[in-house]
Amino acid sequence: MKIESMEDLFLEQIEDLYDAEKRLVKALPKMADATTSNQLRQAFQSHLLETEGHVDRLEQIFQQLNKSPKSQTCEAMKGLIDEGEETIDAIEESTLRDAGLIAAANRVEHYEIAGYGSAKAFTTILGHDRAVSLLDRTLEEEKAADQKLTSLAESMINDEALRTSHVH
Repeated sequence: MKIESMEDLFLEQIEDLYDAEKRLVKALPKMADATTSNQLRQAFQSHLLETEGHVDRLEQIFQQLNKSPKSQTCEAMKGLIDEGEETIDAIEESTLRDAGLIAAANRVEHYEIAGYGSAKAFTTILGHDRAVSLLDRTLEEEKAADQKLTSLAESMINDEALRTSHVH
């Protein structure tokens, strides 16, 4: 797609986020299954439900723009998910793996925070007020998920990973 206007740029951002969220819907259950921490598993499962809602909100935005929901391959999310899968493969099931999964998930959240922040800024300028509201709700949920993961890491998982991992 050739981008020639702010409207085009906004649409490209939404298509990218749509692909990213759909990929995450598939990846989060794998991450939840790979953890040893019930609290981390619950955080991933809870964010899966939110992520399904993010997909729905993006579909609402497409509808508001009189566009069919369309994905533009999000290479960044593909890479972030691949890194998360590498973490699962490289580390035996343990709190060390849990710490690695949190690091991978935080990277995902920061990517999404950046994407939703930009999309919200573009749609604000374009005057799509209902889309601004939907994007803002998602942006706040992404920030909350990032904080929840960080809190889990800092409050217990990182210390436990350090205590139980092998020192070389």
